[in-house]
Amino acid sequence: MQQKKLVVVITQLIIACLFVIGADWASDTIRRFFHSYFADIAIPFGFYFLLVLLEDRYKLLHKWYVKAAVIFILCSISETLQFFSIYALATVFDPWDYAMYALGVVLAAIVDRIILKKLFGFW
Repeated sequence: MQQKKLVVVITQLIIACLFVIGADWASDTIRRFFHSYFADIAIPFGFYFLLVLLEDRYKLLHKWYVKAAVIFILCSISETLQFFSIYALATVFDPWDYAMYALGVVLAAIVDRIILKKLFGFW
């Protein structure tokens, strides 16, 4: 479990560094995408891995699709609240955010179930 914690902490630090670095150095298209949607992909991605740390405690979370569904539903609730001017994670409703949340949890599941599982025997 300690090794998983280390991988998750490093993953969270990489996400945080990407937020800090930003995309002001990039082309206009990449910069606009970053400012519009990077958080909508990165936050669910990071939250997914926080649930990985709870797998041993909550057996329901052993399945990747349960973790993905929980994160997608919570992010979607937040986005839907924004539509009704109730601000949870952000203040601007954008229907494309639902797709970005889905992309974030799918990418996290791929990293979890394919990449990290092949890289680390303990995963």
